[in-house]
Amino acid sequence: MLRGQMMDRPLLISDLLAHAERFHGDTEIVSRTVEGPIHRYTYRDAAGRARRLAKGLATLGVAPGDRVGTLAWNGYRHFEIYFAVSGSGAVCHTVNPRLFPEQIAWIINHAEDKVLMFDACFLPLVAQLADKLTTVKRFVLLAGRDRLPADSGIPGLQSYEALLDGHDDDYDWPLLDENAASSLCYTSGTTGNPKGVLYSHRSTVLHAFGSALPDSFDISARAVVMPVVPMFHANAWGLPYSCAMNGSKLVLPGQKLDGASLRQLIVEEGVTTSIGVPTVWLQLLQYCQREKLSLAPLKRVIAGGSAVPESMIDELAGHGVEMRQLWGMTELSPCGTTCTPKLKHQGLAGEEARMLLAKQGRPIYGVDIRIVDDAGLPLPHDGVTFGNLQARGPWVLAQYFKRELDDNHSADGWFHTGDVVTIDPDGYMRITDRTKDVIKSGGEWISSIDLENILVGHPAVAEAAAVAVPHPKWDERPLMVVALKPGASATRGELLAFFEGKIAKWWTPDDVAFVDELPHTATGKLLKMKLREQFRDHRWPNK
Repeated sequence: MLRGQMMDRPLLISDLLAHAERFHGDTEIVSRTVEGPIHRYTYRDAAGRARRLAKGLATLGVAPGDRVGTLAWNGYRHFEIYFAVSGSGAVCHTVNPRLFPEQIAWIINHAEDKVLMFDACFLPLVAQLADKLTTVKRFVLLAGRDRLPADSGIPGLQSYEALLDGHDDDYDWPLLDENAASSLCYTSGTTGNPKGVLYSHRSTVLHAFGSALPDSFDISARAVVMPVVPMFHANAWGLPYSCAMNGSKLVLPGQKLDGASLRQLIVEEGVTTSIGVPTVWLQLLQYCQREKLSLAPLKRVIAGGSAVPESMIDELAGHGVEMRQLWGMTELSPCGTTCTPKLKHQGLAGEEARMLLAKQGRPIYGVDIRIVDDAGLPLPHDGVTFGNLQARGPWVLAQYFKRELDDNHSADGWFHTGDVVTIDPDGYMRITDRTKDVIKSGGEWISSIDLENILVGHPAVAEAAAVAVPHPKWDERPLMVVALKPGASATRGELLAFFEGKIAKWWTPDDVAFVDELPHTATGKLLKMKLREQFRDHRWPNK
């Protein structure tokens, strides 16, 4: 083999920020802080503070490969952590604070986080969990010294700004192996405990290249990008990396994600592209309709996490905003497909255009997809045949963190996504069902099995099934279908109250339907498909 004679430089996350500092140093990063005020600085400022943080991490005892956990919203300090932790050789572990506290503790302990950094709004949560976090040695509040509470109940709590103040920015990013671990995200645990997805520097940088392409996010130095998707949700879909790579102005909305707050940032900061789950755009559109406001200068919205209603596509178009659907998974870093038309689709209008835009899209370069039958045999991409969706590529999960045996991968190296889809000859994929009976509400997974296991613990319940039912606001919500024990009685309110304290509040089902018996297969399994069909037109109670 004749080898090429090009330089061999590793693909590293630190180089993304170094590039932004050198060539886009005066481009703004704007954040709405947890405390409320707007914070402004530049990529040059962020890079300097990230280097100071890298030095500070060393004084906390963080070594290469150690995990540093975060419980934080989208803000400038969280942005700095992304680059300082990974760039110094440690692993940035973003934790979803929306999970139930016991699940959060399990995730942090399983990851073996050595340091936990968190926003001030999570002080009560961290105080509640501190003595259960067996591997965490240092707790850092993302605030100045003046925000440290006199008695937090958190051992050795220190201030992020004090940590940075103890160091200058004279720091050289180490030259790491590009296959070294860089960041860690956990799935939200559709069955059993959540699973960790451990990304590498190489996979992250390649994903940033792919997701920034014109037919995907279309990230450029001319764009003003607002990630509404949280930085604890699959690394904000990689946007902190792709924006640094391309020098985009970055607008970080913090924790205020209501329609009024988002539109204020869109108008005042000139946001051209924003990314998040459909629920966010529904609230934004409702606000604008109610107040008779426009969405200018917004040009593009990218939505993923759940299917986008066709009515939403039409409403955004009425504001002059293009809607692009995205399909992805935490296991895909997360971007897999984006729905953008091809040259041959120019001129499509009406129902034809709507049918195209309603699909989850075609793969971006770096991701390959196929459909197979239950025996693992490939099926045709004809737009009609349904099959189990599989994916592979350089930013697709090879195996879960701390799990040697992995039944999510086929013998020939494809990842089983758990979705049932069609793929047309042009590669456009449309999700039709899910192989696992999970519920996706507002872009977040809810485990049907967990809900069922809790409710069958009620003394009056013989059997329970949790099914996803369409919801006008949240896309899907859980409905409990319940068969009571002979002679037993229970009310809807009593059964819903039984979930209190056992799960996150937003997991709590919205309603209960009582039946004489639940349908089963010949082998005794619940026929969820039949239940979904039976209750697809269920009328939700007014709250």
